[in-house]
Amino acid sequence: MTDPTRMTRRCLLGAAFAAPVLLSAAPPKIRIGVTDWNLRKGADPSSVALAASIGFDGVEISFGRKTDDGRMPVDRPEAIAAYKSAFREHKIAIAGTCVDRLHVNCLANDPESARWVRDSIRLTRELGAKVLLLPFFGDCELKTRADLSGVAAALRGLAREAAGQGVVLGLENTISAEHNARILDEVDSEGLKVYYDPGNSMNWGHDPYKELRWLGAARICQVHIKDNPHYLGEGLLRWPELLQMIVEIGFEGFANLETSSPSGDVRADMGRNLRYIRSEMNKFS
Repeated sequence: MTDPTRMTRRCLLGAAFAAPVLLSAAPPKIRIGVTDWNLRKGADPSSVALAASIGFDGVEISFGRKTDDGRMPVDRPEAIAAYKSAFREHKIAIAGTCVDRLHVNCLANDPESARWVRDSIRLTRELGAKVLLLPFFGDCELKTRADLSGVAAALRGLAREAAGQGVVLGLENTISAEHNARILDEVDSEGLKVYYDPGNSMNWGHDPYKELRWLGAARICQVHIKDNPHYLGEGLLRWPELLQMIVEIGFEGFANLETSSPSGDVRADMGRNLRYIRSEMNKFS
C-alpha cells in the first residue's frame, strides 16, 4: 500500500502535536489494564479476578468468536451479570472491550460484520466501558485502498451509533498512522479513533516514536503495551521513551498490557511486566 500524496485535515492537525509538550506537576491520568486473551481467559468473567489478583487497574474483555446460536458468547444476560458482579467484587474497572468476531467476518467487505459491531456497541455500553476495539489482522488485514474505503464506508454509520451511546470505536491494525488518519477523516465522527499499539507499528515497518506524537492524544482512544515475545524492557521497543511520549502528548485513560508469557506462567509473567511498567510510570509522578 503506497502512502497517500495529499495532506488531510487530520494530517495537518497532527503536525501540531509533533512539538514536545512539557510535563505537568500532576501525575499522568493513565491506568494500566490487561487483555483477557493474554490472561488466556478470553470471554471469561474469571479474567476479572485474575487481573485484580495480579494488581491491574482493569481488564479489557473480548466478546468471543463462536456464534453457534447467532450470538457472541458474552451476549447473554447471565454472562453480563457475572461480569458486573466480578467488577464490583474485585474493585477494578472494565478497561475496554473487543469484538474479536471481526477476525472471522472482515469489516472491509463482509456485510455480516456490521451486526457484530452493533451488538458489541450495545454490550460495551451495558458493561460500562468506553472503548470498543475493532481488530484488522490475518485474513482481515487492510492491504489496499479498496480495503480502506470499504472500512470507512462500513464505519460511517457505526461510528455515529457508537458516539450516540457514549462508546468510541478503536481501530487496531497493521497500517500506518497516516492511513488510519485517512479513515478517521472519511468517517468524521467522534465515535472513531485509533487504538494505538507501538508493537504492531514496529512489526509492520512503521515508526512508533514518530507516529505517537504525530497522532496526538486527540486521535488515540487507548494504547496496547507489549514487546512480544520478550518481557517488557528486554525487547526492541524503548518503552521508557514511549511511555514518556504517551504522557507528554496528554493521553489519559487505559494503557493495556497485551504481553505474551515467555515462561508459560501467565500470572508470574504478567506480574513481572506490570511491575516494570509501574516502575517506569512512577518516574512521571
